[in-house]
Amino acid sequence: MKPELLAPAGDLERLKFALLYGADAVYLGGQLFGLRANAINFTLEQLKEGVEFAHSLNKKVYVTVNIVLHNKEIKFLIDYLKQLDEIKVDAIIVSDLTVLDLAKKHTNLEVHISTQQSTLNYEAVEYLKALGVTRVVLGREATKEDIEIIKKVGLEVEIFIHGAMCASYSGRCVLSNYLTNRDANRGGCSQICRWDFDLLDENKNIIKGEKNFTFCSKDLSLLKHINEICDMGVTSLKIEGRMRSIYYIATVVNVYRKVIDNYYDKKYVYNSSYENILSRVANRDSIVQFFDSNYGKDCSYYNDRIEVSNQDFLGVVLDYNKDTKIATIEQRNYFKKGDIVEFFGPDKINTYQVDEIYDEDNNLIEIVRHPKQIVYLKIDFKLNKNDLMRIKVDK
Repeated sequence: MKPELLAPAGDLERLKFALLYGADAVYLGGQLFGLRANAINFTLEQLKEGVEFAHSLNKKVYVTVNIVLHNKEIKFLIDYLKQLDEIKVDAIIVSDLTVLDLAKKHTNLEVHISTQQSTLNYEAVEYLKALGVTRVVLGREATKEDIEIIKKVGLEVEIFIHGAMCASYSGRCVLSNYLTNRDANRGGCSQICRWDFDLLDENKNIIKGEKNFTFCSKDLSLLKHINEICDMGVTSLKIEGRMRSIYYIATVVNVYRKVIDNYYDKKYVYNSSYENILSRVANRDSIVQFFDSNYGKDCSYYNDRIEVSNQDFLGVVLDYNKDTKIATIEQRNYFKKGDIVEFFGPDKINTYQVDEIYDEDNNLIEIVRHPKQIVYLKIDFKLNKNDLMRIKVDK
């Protein structure tokens, strides 16, 4: 059975892009009880709209309720869970077993166990199965061997296949709280692991190295192992990134959608050009991390690193007139006449050399430089609303 491709959704726009570009389901946070306090997150009304949109495409929505609860919050939790049930979300993702217990007592919600539980052995999965959990999101430290053993329990298994990693064990970090009073386990992580640190010797003298010291993890990418993962029968393949842009989400989801479908259509051949596409939307190196049991010093940055802000994302197609062949573009990054670009959608990529550019007053311009500027391009091939424009990616 083909695994579910599960994508992050930081807001309603990103939810729609994730599903349109190939995700089978999305996970998101409401404005209560989630672990992305700095994200926009969903009001109940937005969540209702998102669920209706997903269900219209026969796709699913999972809501994170994975905060570490304090006493004062429990009285608000039951009403919130009932509201999620009424909206007909497809499951909630929890780490605190109190949430599981209350969801079972007061709602019909399906419950998935969050990666925050650090589940890495079959006995824990047996225990969770007995409690009525329907799916477990394994800790990101799970190896291929771990996954194969846990699969035998007979519970749905979800694993992370792409995105950022945490320097702490399954994200259970206290450094953020200690150094900045922002609790990572309650949605406030300040990403301490990406800071630069001084190294001290036994006399507390600073050790001067060629580069600054950090302990930030490199990103995860299991693209080259998708065939193995599909053969293992993993239920859901999860992409990290609720804080990421629509361009990141559309690109990553679209690549994994193609690779998974090609495998099941018996057309799978590992294609390094996909790695190149994925590398263009990230600002850190991506490796397989724990999956192949070779986790070591190369999986983290211990010296200074450079994170370059990606400038490939140029615009969003708002409209295309098939009679005049005029595309309406909302700019997202600087581009100019003569640039070689690509337009891509869920099932196509077309190359285009930017020619005549017109602004909203029908003036001919040479450069598009203003944030979210609306411009018009004449393009002979058909485009659809929500197609994206990027710098041409070299294969």
